Amino acid sequence: MLFGGIIASPRDILTPVQALELANVYLENAFKATDPYIALTLGHDTEVSLTQAKSASKRYGLQVVREGVATTYVKLGRLLDTHGRHDEAQACYKKGERLGERVQQRQHFKTSHQDCGQEDCHCQCHAYQDRDDFQEGQEDRKEHAQETNHDYSSQFQRTQDPGSYTTNQPVHAPSDLIHNDVKQRQDHGIVKIPQAIFARNIRPPTLEIKFPKADERLSATPQLAACLSLMKHSQLLGEMLEPSVRKWLQAIEKDADEQERLKLLATDVIRAYQREEIKDSKVVAEVVCLAPVLPKSDFQYLLRDLCKRFDQSVLLDVHQLDGIAQLIQCAEQEHLDPDDLVQILELLSSRLRTTHAQSSNHMYQLTMAVSRVLDAMADTNVKGLDREKLHEPLSLYLSEIKNASDPYLVYQAAYAYQALLYVPDDETIWQATLRRTGKVIQGVAGLVSAVKGLDLNGFMDGLKDIQQGVSGAAGVFQMAKSTLDGVTSIADSGLGFVQCMKEGLGIKRKLTWYPALRGAESLLRSGQLAHFKRVVCEAPCRLDPAFQWGVCQLLGEVAADSSWDAKTRGNAVMLLGEMYINKTVWWSQADVQEWILVILMKLASSSGVDVQAVVAGNLMRELELKADSQEQAYIQACRQKDHTLYPLRVASSVMASPSLLDRAQNRPDVESHLRQIRKQRRMEQGDAVYIPPQAKAGLQASDEYRFQLMEKVKEFLNSEQKVFLLLGDPGAGKSTFSRALDRELWIAYMKNGDIPLHINLPAIDKPENDMIAKQLRRLEFTEPQIRELKMYRKFILICDGYDESQQTHNLYTSNRLNEPGEWSAKMIISCRTEYLGTDYRDRFQPGDRNNQSRSAQFQEAAMTPFSETQIDAYINEYVSIHQPLWEAKDYKQALDFIPSLKELVKNPFLMTLSLEVLPRMMDPGEHLTARHVTKVGLYDHFIEHWLERGKKRLGEKKLNPQSRAAFESLIDEGFTRNGIDFLKKLAVAIYKEQDGQPIVDYSRYKDENSWKSEFFSRDDEKQLLREASPLTRNGNQYRFIHRSLLEYGLALAVFDPHDWRQSVTPTPSLDRRGSVSSVSSFEIHGAAEKEFRTIEQGPDFSSPLVWRSFVNEHTLVQFLEERAQQEPMFKQQLLDFIEHSKVDKKWRTAAANAITILVRAGVEFRLADLQGIQIPGADLSHGVFDSTNLQGADLRKVNLSNVWLRGSDLSGAQMKEVQFGELPLLKYDHEVSLCMYSPDGSSLSVVLYDGTDINVYATSNWERTWILSGHGKGVTSIEYSPNGDRIVSGSHDSTVRIWDFATGDCLFIFNGHTSHVNSVMYSPQDNLVASRSGDGTMRLWNVESGDCCSIVSGYGFISAMAFSPKGDTIAFSGKDFRVRLWDVASGECRNILTGHTYWVRRIVYSAQGDLITGGDDNVARVWAVDTGACRRILRTGGTYILAPTGNQIASYNEFSGKGIYLWDVETGVRVRVLDHHRGVISAAYSPQGDQMVSGGYDMAVRLWDVETGECRYSITGHTNDVTTVLFSPKGNHIASVSDDMTVRLWNIESRASRKISNRHSGGVSGLSYSPKRNQVASCGSDSTIRLWDAETGVCCRTLTGHSEFVYKASYSPNEDQLVSCSNDMTVCLWDVESGARRHILTGHTERVCDVAFSPRGNQTASAGTDATIRLWNVETGECQHVLYGHSGHRVRVIIYSPQGDHLASCGHDGTVQLWDVETGACLRTLTGHSEEVERIVYSPNGNQIASASYDTTVRLWDVKTGLCSHIFIGHQWGVTRVVFSPRGDQVASASCYDKTIRLWDLESGECRHTLVGHEKGIHTIAYSPRGHILVSWAYEGEAKLWDVETGDCRWTFDYDGATEAMYSAMSHPFVWKSPEVESFITGSRDGSVMAWDVVGEGDQCRAQMRWRSTNGQLFVEEANIQDVHGLSDLNKRLLKQRGAIGDPNSRLRETSKKVVGMTSVVSKLKLSPSNIEMLR
Repeated sequence: MLFGGIIASPRDILTPVQALELANVYLENAFKATDPYIALTLGHDTEVSLTQAKSASKRYGLQVVREGVATTYVKLGRLLDTHGRHDEAQACYKKGERLGERVQQRQHFKTSHQDCGQEDCHCQCHAYQDRDDFQEGQEDRKEHAQETNHDYSSQFQRTQDPGSYTTNQPVHAPSDLIHNDVKQRQDHGIVKIPQAIFARNIRPPTLEIKFPKADERLSATPQLAACLSLMKHSQLLGEMLEPSVRKWLQAIEKDADEQERLKLLATDVIRAYQREEIKDSKVVAEVVCLAPVLPKSDFQYLLRDLCKRFDQSVLLDVHQLDGIAQLIQCAEQEHLDPDDLVQILELLSSRLRTTHAQSSNHMYQLTMAVSRVLDAMADTNVKGLDREKLHEPLSLYLSEIKNASDPYLVYQAAYAYQALLYVPDDETIWQATLRRTGKVIQGVAGLVSAVKGLDLNGFMDGLKDIQQGVSGAAGVFQMAKSTLDGVTSIADSGLGFVQCMKEGLGIKRKLTWYPALRGAESLLRSGQLAHFKRVVCEAPCRLDPAFQWGVCQLLGEVAADSSWDAKTRGNAVMLLGEMYINKTVWWSQADVQEWILVILMKLASSSGVDVQAVVAGNLMRELELKADSQEQAYIQACRQKDHTLYPLRVASSVMASPSLLDRAQNRPDVESHLRQIRKQRRMEQGDAVYIPPQAKAGLQASDEYRFQLMEKVKEFLNSEQKVFLLLGDPGAGKSTFSRALDRELWIAYMKNGDIPLHINLPAIDKPENDMIAKQLRRLEFTEPQIRELKMYRKFILICDGYDESQQTHNLYTSNRLNEPGEWSAKMIISCRTEYLGTDYRDRFQPGDRNNQSRSAQFQEAAMTPFSETQIDAYINEYVSIHQPLWEAKDYKQALDFIPSLKELVKNPFLMTLSLEVLPRMMDPGEHLTARHVTKVGLYDHFIEHWLERGKKRLGEKKLNPQSRAAFESLIDEGFTRNGIDFLKKLAVAIYKEQDGQPIVDYSRYKDENSWKSEFFSRDDEKQLLREASPLTRNGNQYRFIHRSLLEYGLALAVFDPHDWRQSVTPTPSLDRRGSVSSVSSFEIHGAAEKEFRTIEQGPDFSSPLVWRSFVNEHTLVQFLEERAQQEPMFKQQLLDFIEHSKVDKKWRTAAANAITILVRAGVEFRLADLQGIQIPGADLSHGVFDSTNLQGADLRKVNLSNVWLRGSDLSGAQMKEVQFGELPLLKYDHEVSLCMYSPDGSSLSVVLYDGTDINVYATSNWERTWILSGHGKGVTSIEYSPNGDRIVSGSHDSTVRIWDFATGDCLFIFNGHTSHVNSVMYSPQDNLVASRSGDGTMRLWNVESGDCCSIVSGYGFISAMAFSPKGDTIAFSGKDFRVRLWDVASGECRNILTGHTYWVRRIVYSAQGDLITGGDDNVARVWAVDTGACRRILRTGGTYILAPTGNQIASYNEFSGKGIYLWDVETGVRVRVLDHHRGVISAAYSPQGDQMVSGGYDMAVRLWDVETGECRYSITGHTNDVTTVLFSPKGNHIASVSDDMTVRLWNIESRASRKISNRHSGGVSGLSYSPKRNQVASCGSDSTIRLWDAETGVCCRTLTGHSEFVYKASYSPNEDQLVSCSNDMTVCLWDVESGARRHILTGHTERVCDVAFSPRGNQTASAGTDATIRLWNVETGECQHVLYGHSGHRVRVIIYSPQGDHLASCGHDGTVQLWDVETGACLRTLTGHSEEVERIVYSPNGNQIASASYDTTVRLWDVKTGLCSHIFIGHQWGVTRVVFSPRGDQVASASCYDKTIRLWDLESGECRHTLVGHEKGIHTIAYSPRGHILVSWAYEGEAKLWDVETGDCRWTFDYDGATEAMYSAMSHPFVWKSPEVESFITGSRDGSVMAWDVVGEGDQCRAQMRWRSTNGQLFVEEANIQDVHGLSDLNKRLLKQRGAIGDPNSRLRETSKKVVGMTSVVSKLKLSPSNIEMLR
């Protein structure tokens, strides 16, 4: 056969000896196999290998191999007899016998021949041997034909004798005879052909096209394609163009509009094709004509559409197939993605398999298409062709085609096969080395480069590299040898190594003729005919029949193509004739000869009079005349054959149907309208100030990780994503950015590009339906234009104000965007943060909720506050544009010195307000620090300023007499006040009449008698007020210029300070009007200022607070809470609302609003009398209500999350549906080992460590419903059945039990395991239970009968198992670390997955059906279950969990990591990291896969957003490591298990969406107090520093900049700076007022653990674990000195002397060193301690130093002499703390280990008192500022106050011992405030900062907490809940657990009577004056 050797199976690479050895290996294993099926399969493989060995040995003449083959045949027969295959066994016996006889004959012939003694004798031995070889070959072929059901007779129909068989082999066949024969032919020299044929290179043919004028209608699609091609390749074509064409091209290059028109026409043709229902050959041909000039997006669409239609066609659609092939052939390389080609190849490969039994023509067409795809893949160097999935199967199918009798089909298959070999695949390095050699790859690389550059010499050299590639095959065969057990070395075969290479790679390798043919085609198509001829004549493969076949086909196609000139076409025919006639030169095969004749006949028979027909006809007649009779008969036989099925490929120059182009040109004009819009947008910038905003990845992301929002949006527009959600606070600049984006997109708009469309959502009626069309109508587009835009154009929708339109719909899905026949658009949509709930993404994500791929089409960003750089830029631009009274430096100075102003102006809108009003807020010479600016104060001044400016503008305007009179009237009454009243009333009306919808549509005729006429009528006064107000008008629509002004107007309607004051008697005063904290007026008039006396009034029933709940209107509440903080009158009004609600329920809405505002304002209700208040729906979260009387209060639906209710009286209160944010916990005496929800979430089962019982709880009331007892030893595993009606458990008692969930009965006890049961599992079908045990077995149990169905053993300890989703397979892993797929029904192993190198600990099936395994080798593997191939390897590095969607894996390592890593399963890429402060022990995905919960060593439960990586909540409450976390099946609750022996249940839906917590998210590590500022600085493990108002506990500022744990922060002596040190090896200097980081001091090479300010304030010192001390210049940030001491040991503490001239340090070397801070010299070293020194401290006068050491002593040193004056001995263990008393006469020392404190007298050195009483290790001691009290603080919150004089303990407090843990020895910081006030500040490991007052009570004293930073916890100790109504069972249990008292189920008990009696004394109708003062 012609191409039979081109394709072969993988066994062809083996030598005869290797094939025989492989057969014996198969046979040996077949005899060992116990399974008959496996034995017979191996027997079949044995026979196949024997056939290969016999065939190869015959060619090489290896008698020893033939003897071995005969023997093995006999053995194979015995195997078949054993298994009852007697007929097949007899056939094997006969083969062995016959082969053995021939071996004996050959031995005889060989002996006879040796007797001849001549090498070239002519004795009969040769004749007999040749005859025997021929007969054996015929028999072998007959046997093979019978086996494969193929007829081989046609392959040899022209064979005359046995000798001709050899000459018909291809020239590249791997035999010595053929190789030598070919070599002899090549040695004759280069093939010569007549010089006149293809003598020179020419220009390739071009179409005759009439090029259109501008805007001229095109007549045909090829005309359009030619125009676009010229535009695209003008530089390449250059001077080759005709002058007229060049002239047209020059003109078109200057006309951008015409260029766009032509490009749009091409796109429109594609769109017309898209709508065409019947896509016949004409339609396909028309669009394919445009393919080379299409943009990538259109090309991709066309390609996908053709593939889709081809795939869906039942019968083979040749037109679609040809279209795909032509697209691939003409595609620009950048238009084809590697994945495209792989997917197309998969499609064609699939159809190739299904079409195998169809006609040869279909097979030919398919194979040709496959060839073109593979050509493209080879050209683009595509990667990732899956060998198992695609490469090998395709190779196999192509190999099968080689046996076909049709040479055309065989050639095409051979071509495709070679193309396949030239496409890289995904095989490993080992596999790649096994299949190819280095030089072959090197040759291909050189070839590709040469072809692309058309370097002919390089091209030819590349072909030679490939031809010689076999020389590097030694490594390949060495590796092949090592894969077969027991195969002898290659040298034993008797063959030369190079011959073996030819045998192996001559078939299964890349061959030269394929790249040579590709290169020749490239040269021919480009007109380089002379170069083409050289390749044909000189290529190393020129005599290869495959190469010759391909060259003939190329020549025939050129001859048939009328676009080539006559001479070229004639030369092509002549070259075909040369190849046919000169057989001795070309050595052409018979099939090649026949192919030449067929081509000539096709050319000669073409219709019409054409040059190729004439030349070909003449040549055929000449051939027939000169041929002998036999040749003439052969030619006639060729004529009789049907060759029409395989036409020559010739591109058509004329399109049959231009109908698509016609339709594309008949469209309404939209571009002129779009141009007008573009002009308008470009002019809209005006004098607005715009600074490009920044954003972060989501709401909870850190502000540190900012990005430019505009750049991110542009990335989104260039991506495949569909929706971009822009979130931000009110005034953050969302609308400003939307307008800027719209303008920028319009500026960049190009004709026919994507259309920006800005949609103000509140202005659109029902935007959830057809909002694009509605907006286009507003822009005055006609209906035909709208239809045109919908059909053909893409939009960029900029949807602003989702919250203002009061939307709840998903506008993307409700408008059906990007659905077939609908609008094509991307959407950018903005929304206020406060408007959204927890699951807000459902409102924005494309697609259905259950469609998990939708998240990939969604992106979000949250706008960040202005940075300092942005603030400066905004100020500069504002001053430049508006020329205000102030200069830029004045504004910046104000920002630097006015407290809190810098925080406000980080909001862009507030920045605008501030710049407007700041100049008029300040009086000349006024000190800036005297100002306290608030948000509501800015709005007050802004509105006044706006109205004053409007009044001035109206005064200068020419008004008619009526308007002028109205204007004067308004001025007389107070224009500004009238304007404010107008705005207030309008805001109230909008909320009351439109529910806050901000846009008002007013039609004079329709709304004349409505509420709107009061504000928008033509009344002169109304018109003037509207014109002066901050309103904007668009047609008949009115709105405030910013939404926040509407909310401010309503807040002003609730309380306007001006309305609540009236002037009485003016008296001189230097104070401002109103309260001290009021900022309603900032005007100060010195001694002439009037003092206003307020007149108390009752609450106003018309107040908006009465008729509407504003609890969830966060911006409005913020205005009101600031007003409440500033105005005592408003605070009193709110209290009055609350008070009135006690007696009249009509006030309850107002009361709920009022108390919400007061709680937000920081008002605490300790000891308040709130009996009977009615506040349903209020938000009291984080409020303080300790010891408050709430008897009979209406608290229904009140949010009580994290509220303090200690000692409060709630008896008789209505508490239905109150929310506490958490549910009851389960408390045990032992740690919890197992916790699991039922499938429906109705129950939770808990097992304790070593517990034998299973505790089952109902989650509805948290009551224990069952205790499942019966196991004799600890329960190790539990699982619910799929329907939840049963529970299965395994135990250390070696049994498995099935429990009935309804009755609690044990249904079955499964006995059989001989060791502990490790885990149990239900099958998905609920009919089986699997158990694995320490006895090395896995058992399957029938849950209905209780029988053991199957036992799997023999694999050692089974470490993991999992059922498949269908339950038909169970996967498990054993001691060999392999994963086996076990058939449940048959009990057989389906597949073995090999790859893990250590224990597999987890096996899980994904939603897509893949199997994912992971274990102790720290990798997770993704397996294709059907093939067993490992699809992906993820280096997870620890435990992993699979997302419910199956597309993501989360991994964590509790020991070596501090985060969770999220991996994409498909790509294996790590997509993000969820950062933890400490190691993660447990994590779980939510049921929807969009959230994750985690717990670990930081004791917190964290809820994460999987898509953004943000931490939504950090929930505290556990007091030890969190070991297990899990979601409830509905995803609304989280259960967490901790080593604190509790299980907690958290309600994540009711937790506040706004961030309220101001505490550190990690432990507090340091505190520093500033007396001048009355401020405390705290630092912690969350890498932040927080500044607190020491009086109120308000967090003033958070300093961020460190990247890791901050150890210490200290104020400078003048308290204007702060220095901090961190684990990130840096020291930072901060400006306290602005929060700016002035310097980052770097130089330490390890963590910096201590830092101190010099008392002089000019220097700071730092100490690190790198054993150095560094002295820094505070002003410059330069390092002045580096101090080396302590013998290279870690420096523990540094401290400046009180005078600031010396620095003392101590370290692990047991010494104290004194340093000169000016020179850096070590003055002296104090030695004496025998172990490390833990603490040092200077005496108040600086003359002495006290040191505490682990050697159990305290030493007192004289600073001047360095001598030790005292050694205090008494502690039993190491001393860890030492302090001087304020007077310096006493030293206190403490030991963390002996838990004692000792007070030492400095004069005598005696121990005056030993303070004993602490049960925990002491970590902090401190004298009070007066020195009479000593505070000690121990671990777990144990605190004591000691009397210094007597040594008595005056107070003990076990502060919430549950909040501390013993896992860390970190000191809890402590600092006293000042001598005047006996109070101190403490920090906690939970991140809280607390202020305490020391209160004297007779001889005793106690510490009373003044304030505490919000910590996210609920406190209800001693709260009375007697007779509470409506409290759910869960909340009852929760309150009881937290220490509440009383029985909420009782109506009236004695306890209740006593409580009522005690509280009746303080129960009053109104609050007492003292309480009112307290609330202030």
